[in-house]
Amino acid sequence: MPTLHWIGKDKVINHHMDVPFKVLEHSYGFNNGKQIEEETNSGNKIIHGDNLEALKALLPEYEGKIKCIYIDPPYNTGNEGWVYNDSVNDPKIKNWLGQVVGKEAEDLTRHDKWLCMMYPRLKLLHKLLSNDGVIFISIDENEISNLRLLMDEIFGAGNFIEQLVWNKRVPKNDKFIGNIHEYVLLFVKQKNVGHKFTQRKEGIPEINDLLSNLKRKKIPIPKAEVEIKNLYKKNAYDRGITLYNSLDENYKLWGKINVSWPNGQTFGPRYDVLHPKTKKRCKVPERGWRWTKDTFESLLDYNNTKELHDGSFVCGRIWFAKDENTQPSSIKYLEDVSDFLLRSIISTKSEGGVSLKELTEERFDYPKPIELIEILLSSINTDNATILDSFAGSGTTAHAVLNINKLDNGNRKFICIEMENYAETITAERVKRVIKGYGTTEGTNGSFDYYELGQSLFIEDGMLNELVDIEKMRQYIYYTETKTPFTNTKHNDNNHFLGKCDDTGYYFNYEKNEITTLDHTFLATMKTKSEQYVVYADNCLLTKEFMTKHKIIFKKIPRDITRF
Repeated sequence: MPTLHWIGKDKVINHHMDVPFKVLEHSYGFNNGKQIEEETNSGNKIIHGDNLEALKALLPEYEGKIKCIYIDPPYNTGNEGWVYNDSVNDPKIKNWLGQVVGKEAEDLTRHDKWLCMMYPRLKLLHKLLSNDGVIFISIDENEISNLRLLMDEIFGAGNFIEQLVWNKRVPKNDKFIGNIHEYVLLFVKQKNVGHKFTQRKEGIPEINDLLSNLKRKKIPIPKAEVEIKNLYKKNAYDRGITLYNSLDENYKLWGKINVSWPNGQTFGPRYDVLHPKTKKRCKVPERGWRWTKDTFESLLDYNNTKELHDGSFVCGRIWFAKDENTQPSSIKYLEDVSDFLLRSIISTKSEGGVSLKELTEERFDYPKPIELIEILLSSINTDNATILDSFAGSGTTAHAVLNINKLDNGNRKFICIEMENYAETITAERVKRVIKGYGTTEGTNGSFDYYELGQSLFIEDGMLNELVDIEKMRQYIYYTETKTPFTNTKHNDNNHFLGKCDDTGYYFNYEKNEITTLDHTFLATMKTKSEQYVVYADNCLLTKEFMTKHKIIFKKIPRDITRF
């Protein structure tokens, strides 16, 4: 398999392991349209801070649990003003720190810098992604070839799904050709899981709204069908929609499907089909029927014959004209075919900047249209996923998640990371307005928590950082042991008790500026009965034989604390 080499690659391959683990400090929650001090525990998060460090901070709780990732990294056009800021211990790379990455002819290392920036982030994203997870990455022609090789290396070439084309419809300000497309790379964590990506046909929500109104008002079927056709004409829907232009008594749309033999070089079966009213043999297709007689008869139900307002008939799932001179058709309901496989070309009607103007007064360059993100996120066919965006920008991903949840009553969660200072003034502010409602747009409802990156949990000598709140340490220890969130509930045990999980009691015997010891005195303070015990402390005075007999596991602070 071809591999990519660039300046600094050998220094960044394992850089994600050297990134310090920092705790997340809760700033505020947003619930019921109001900002509150306490956490909402909704699972929705906006994190302000360097995305490499923030991704590392998510590992204890989210490693292997993120169902979907969407990122929109810098395209490296030379016009974005992005700066390389990763603290990699290499003289060449240190020279890049704080410098704006220039254009092609101005900066001969621009692609090296971009690859050095992307590599450790993709490594952490791969760790966070679940085995059945998917990742979408927006990119343009400047780095698409490099990104594809990078993804092949980290995610595996065998897990590539598609290089989607996003048709923006609006050309960039180019010199030679009006470029109206960008790309979205689609990879999965494990291809053998069995992924299927689908897309809702254009216009389905609008059509469903009209059908609901027609049914509620009890509009006569003939008149209702005219209104449906008027909607089709107004919005210029394609034949995949306009084919379905008839209504049944429950105001459900259906269309006639040709049942002729489809191959012009061969012939299908021939048999007689009787008209439900005239009882005469209907016209047989020139090259025979599409189906066998048994299949046709399984769809034909003369006992369930309904005469329609135009004089035609429906018998089960077969349509007949007024008499036998017209070939019958099968019928199919729009609701059964409202989704189709995600297309490799996705067209959107508006630019992201147009819709963003309704949400914030601040300027934001190159926002993605929410329509694009909604199509991508909806394609994974789950309403209970955690969706991560580590280049959150204006917050389009969070906006899309809230919109989709409102549409299908889903329970998707978003985690958005933004390093720039507009994380509060643009990203979070946009999400607040989407939740509350803006202009004439109804609010989606929902809640989220806003975090800042805090102190590193460990300092350079590997010791615990005593500036970090001890509750953050307890959360970290408990999660690394149990893979479940720490909850500081009332109990009858000592102050070092973390909790009980799978019949194991966990204790973190730690005091700032003191040496702690696991001894018989400490054991006497332990009140929770468990099958076994895991105790963290600085020292241990118990014998191995005693601990084995009483199923006690000693873990030395800080040596035995799991690092991510």
